[in-house]
Amino acid sequence: MIAIVDYEIGNVLSVARAVEVCGYTPIITKNHQELKEATHIILPGVGSFYEGMNKLKENNLIDILNYLVMEKQTPFLGICLGMQLLADIGYEQQECKGLGWIPGEISLIPASKYLLPLPHVGWNNVTFKKSLELFQGIKENSDFYFVHSFYFNTKNESDILATVHYGEEIPVIVNNRNIYGMQFHPEKSQKVGLKLLNNFLQI
Repeated sequence: MIAIVDYEIGNVLSVARAVEVCGYTPIITKNHQELKEATHIILPGVGSFYEGMNKLKENNLIDILNYLVMEKQTPFLGICLGMQLLADIGYEQQECKGLGWIPGEISLIPASKYLLPLPHVGWNNVTFKKSLELFQGIKENSDFYFVHSFYFNTKNESDILATVHYGEEIPVIVNNRNIYGMQFHPEKSQKVGLKLLNNFLQI
């Protein structure tokens, strides 16, 4: 069972449809028992870091997710804001503590330094840093769809699976053990995005 976390923020329906296209039956839930029964957990999200963490707290989801992801090691995928919330701290709106599952901080993309617009919106080719089953059947430098102004500045380079060039190299897929994060939207990235999502669901 694939659980998509309902914390009242983000595009959960489009992620659910993408999971269905991959051949699975997802549930959108904040129910602790349903989350415990999940084989995979997905945390989507669109919005600010501060709002995302507040919504997780308001919906009483942080402790159960900590247990399932960090102790039980259920495969977990954070998408866009869901990826950023994996960090130790974020600075959007105001300084805010994150889940702290992957060391690093969420910082504003230094786009003005390179005379580039923010947010970073549209298709961009992604460079894989490692050869993994996650990337099976996906061509190097495939395009994925982005909408973001902040990025995951990881503490450990070993946690970076893929990057994109937007003035400089920015991490866009991170991983530590059973935890994965994707800055782009696989559910909006057509066939290549669905393939990547399906690869995760087979982990």
